Amino acid sequence: MRTARVSIQTEDFDLQQEVAALRAGDAGVGAVCCFIGTVRDRNDGSAVASMELEHYPGMTEKAIEAMIDEACRRFDILGAHVIHRVGLLQPQDQIMMVAVTSAHRGQSFLACEFLMDYLKTQAPFWKKEETPEGARWVDARATDDEAIARWGIASGNAAEPHCG
Repeated sequence: MRTARVSIQTEDFDLQQEVAALRAGDAGVGAVCCFIGTVRDRNDGSAVASMELEHYPGMTEKAIEAMIDEACRRFDILGAHVIHRVGLLQPQDQIMMVAVTSAHRGQSFLACEFLMDYLKTQAPFWKKEETPEGARWVDARATDDEAIARWGIASGNAAEPHCG
């Protein structure tokens, strides 16, 4: 597999350019699977005016590189590229991209889904939404922990519901 590339950036990205760069010079690529995450205008029943994403420079890139290494061990992929934006974003802005190449579609789909589940639970990012009720930090979701658990990885990021 070519050297994995991770980009943490404030600027937007162009999917076509990113996929072309990932495929460049590799005639063995028979499949490319991509996922693009975007900012929604609603979350948990509230309107979202904007979202601000923060990270730990250096630590975040290292964690995502480790995720890509794990995807390479688990799946027969040829390349992977993850872009994650930080800073202030508006509804409909692209937040992130995962692109994976392989000889056949099945491995690309699996690796892309694995990387997305891993990113949602293991990557050190923090999201703050601006809503009509004020700013709020976005908590981890139990559904994300369940998604990563199917790959044999425990997360436990989501808070347990409390009775009372």
